Amino acid sequence: MERPSAEEPRAPIEPAMPPERHLAMPIQSLRKWSGSEERTLLAPGRLRTPWLSRLVVFGGALALTGYGAWQMYQVVSVSRTTILQWVLLALFTINFSWIALAFTSAIVGFLALLRRRAPGEPPRTLASRTAVVMPVYNESTARVFAAFAAIRESIEATGLGEHFDYFILSDTTNPDVWIAEERAFLALRRRIGPDARVYYRHRQKNTHRKAGNIADFVSRWGGHYDHMLVLDADSLMTGDCIVRLAAAMEADPDAGIIQSLPLIINRNTLFARVQQFAARVYGPVIAKGLAVWMGRDGNYWGHNAIIRTAAFAAHCGLPDLPGKPPFGGHILSHDFVEAALIRRAGWTVYMLPELEGSYEESPPSLIDLAARDRRWCQGNLQHSRVIGSRGLKLATRQHFATGIFSYLASPLWLFQLIVGITLVLQTRYVRPEYFTKEFSLFPVWPRFDAERALALFALTMGILLAPKFFGLVLMLFSRGERQASGGGIRLLLSTLLEILLSALLAPIMMVIQSGAVFQILAGRDTGWQPQRRDDGSIPFHDIVRRHRGHVFLGVATGVSAFMIAPSLFAWMSPTIIGLLLAIPISWGSGLLSAGLGLKRAGLLLTPEETFRPPIAVRASELQEDFARDGFDDADAIAVLHADGEMRACHEAMLPTAPPRKRGVIDADRAMAEAKLVDAETIEDAIAWLKPKERMAVLHDRALLALLTSLPARRPMSAVHAV
Repeated sequence: MERPSAEEPRAPIEPAMPPERHLAMPIQSLRKWSGSEERTLLAPGRLRTPWLSRLVVFGGALALTGYGAWQMYQVVSVSRTTILQWVLLALFTINFSWIALAFTSAIVGFLALLRRRAPGEPPRTLASRTAVVMPVYNESTARVFAAFAAIRESIEATGLGEHFDYFILSDTTNPDVWIAEERAFLALRRRIGPDARVYYRHRQKNTHRKAGNIADFVSRWGGHYDHMLVLDADSLMTGDCIVRLAAAMEADPDAGIIQSLPLIINRNTLFARVQQFAARVYGPVIAKGLAVWMGRDGNYWGHNAIIRTAAFAAHCGLPDLPGKPPFGGHILSHDFVEAALIRRAGWTVYMLPELEGSYEESPPSLIDLAARDRRWCQGNLQHSRVIGSRGLKLATRQHFATGIFSYLASPLWLFQLIVGITLVLQTRYVRPEYFTKEFSLFPVWPRFDAERALALFALTMGILLAPKFFGLVLMLFSRGERQASGGGIRLLLSTLLEILLSALLAPIMMVIQSGAVFQILAGRDTGWQPQRRDDGSIPFHDIVRRHRGHVFLGVATGVSAFMIAPSLFAWMSPTIIGLLLAIPISWGSGLLSAGLGLKRAGLLLTPEETFRPPIAVRASELQEDFARDGFDDADAIAVLHADGEMRACHEAMLPTAPPRKRGVIDADRAMAEAKLVDAETIEDAIAWLKPKERMAVLHDRALLALLTSLPARRPMSAVHAV
């Protein structure tokens, strides 16, 4: 089909959204719940608690932790144990339990994947209707709409497209991006033609952010649909994957949420390709382990999952937490809480990690990851106020605990290092106490069993690296995946490179996450900035500014450790080196050239890079196509002034404005009106209007009319007069 140009006359616009069909979405209570409110299962035979897997995972982790704690006690109890040594033992035990649990879960995943089966035939028919929804927030429209169009094409190609409608749900606050989205939406509809079933809605106020965006859709239009498939702005999913999810939901009358496993693709910087490789090689082992022991008490990651719409509406209305942010206010990491509430009500939540065709992207640099991680950190720590909610399943509480501890682990690791340094410092410089209150023939000072400590360190590293080894073994055993990853030798070299780079990045992330935890505990709230999803580098001065504190900490730690004992410096060298090199590591890992160079050498290669998924290829083609329209580069005010048809379409998409309350003045609207009245040309308006004032103009039909009345340039008489 020939693509119309941006200049061709537009057909009259259809409604941007279908007629509303409301679903009640009551706010849920975290304090009140009765077991009688839990629904009765329609297919109870499907809900089988995987007790054996949980025994292996949690029992095995407990046994390993007990053994590690005992060995650590033997290390520090050569002589009489001091208070600091007890503290060291406690911190070690907590940190060791974390990696032990990951290890035993990975064992379960590894054994399960050894017995994996090929997926069956895709469904030929569906009985339900599904809304495919993509929430967006100040994104590149060329990239977002290209991915969205590729997903739609892939679904339609299955022959089951009539069961799906497609929605872009915008929370965008940038006026230029908002108009670019509308233009891209209209262009996509023109491209598809009749029966596009593509819709677009922009919220005037992004209340409660993404969770509020989804809730607004469900409460107003959710009644049309049995299910909704939730995407992220960087999601790609094949039609085969989506129709299989819809069929799985139809086949299980008790399923509330079914989560797929998104693989990372399309990444080219060194940092992002390390993440991409790790997620591809080790991620399936970890995800399969989680899926096995979680069973139907699973979790939800907020995207690339299908949800039963009525169940979500009835049980996932999120309350605001008492108090102010960071621990109060609206819930940031809403997905965990939505899974908890829908599971509490008797619906099941589970993952299908073996389902192929689910993809996402990752941050291109360490600084971008840190920005996203700061928001996730606050959201997970906020769950400390949700974990005790009435009626939650035990497995759900464990999900919350895991999320909370995933961020507390960094400051605990940092404290363990500090206590270790202090003990060595005490041994070297503090005079032993010869005259204690208790009789002793020998001075009391800390001593360690160096040989046992070395063996314990080797055990810890083995447990830490074992999930990576499991993933590598599975890739090596699969001929197709091994060859698509560059062959066995390159796969081994890539794994070693990933381990080395991850080891260098680990201490930097430890300090970053520790700082985030301390800031949140001190009451500092995070913002909600749009994520960078390109492969562009960050200015070097910004990298220096963000990491100079890490370098200073590395210098101070290194000098102190070397002055105390060269052996201590050697023991801490991985941490010290990572901090000392924080600036070049962050800069180099964010370089596009470094990532592409390794790609050309066949290192950190994933099967999806060697044989790109057709949907990713199609999305790239469409992105180039959309980019040629230049929607992302245009000024919103100029576009609406120059293009009457676009202005009419924009006004048709605006909701009916409520009447203004007397005596209540919107400052941004008042300023925008004053500037438009004072402006002599559209150039004046473009130059004078600030972003919030521009948004006020775009939301107001009267101001748009005032904008339209401005001439494009000053009359010649006025120019001569000047």
